[in-house]
Amino acid sequence: MATRNITISADEYYHIYNRGVEKRIIFLDTQDKNYFIQALYAALSDFPMQPCRLSETDIFSHTIEQKLVSIGAYTLMPNHFHILVRVKDPKDLSLFMNRLQTSYAMYFNKKYERSGRLFEGTYKAKHIADDTYLQYLFAYIHLNPIKIIDKTWKEKGLKDITKAQAFLNKYQFSSYLDYVTVKRPETRILDKTAFPAYFKKKYNMKEYVTWWLEYRKSDYDPLRLISQK
Repeated sequence: MATRNITISADEYYHIYNRGVEKRIIFLDTQDKNYFIQALYAALSDFPMQPCRLSETDIFSHTIEQKLVSIGAYTLMPNHFHILVRVKDPKDLSLFMNRLQTSYAMYFNKKYERSGRLFEGTYKAKHIADDTYLQYLFAYIHLNPIKIIDKTWKEKGLKDITKAQAFLNKYQFSSYLDYVTVKRPETRILDKTAFPAYFKKKYNMKEYVTWWLEYRKSDYDPLRLISQK
């Protein structure tokens, strides 16, 4: 499984994303989301990934000494996903994504008695060469779930920021909670040391995300929050 129109290089950052074929919903219930998150961790190494078996195993009790890629952030949406990675060896990104998408597609097809492709072609990868944009992606990825409760919030603004914050604080299917709350098993997916230390304290991420929730085109720059901490 190779990416299109992009060369993957070692020690570089990439925004990885993909969606269901024909924009179909690929996460139909909580079990689906939990399976994908378990597969996300398992795909970092050589754990056996038989369909429908990951949920029977405490996958996060296993320690992965050498991860194929380093993950800094991720989120699941009804018909797509986002992952922010740092690549160590270019060939390992393809191996990781092949393991992840194949495992989930096999699980999904078996559960819902379907066949054929689940994802829309190969995965997409965007190279992140700019530090400012890398910072922004932590907000972009973690704010994606707001679309579940307000599809047009980016274009029209939020009517209730408190409601949006509360939703993010309860949304279990992204890495946001691993930055702003107590440690949970899913934290093992992340390798924060492979990314710049933008969010050394829990409030750094929470305040950064809040700035973007409140952001309008004006004379202030939410990215200043990071440099001021």
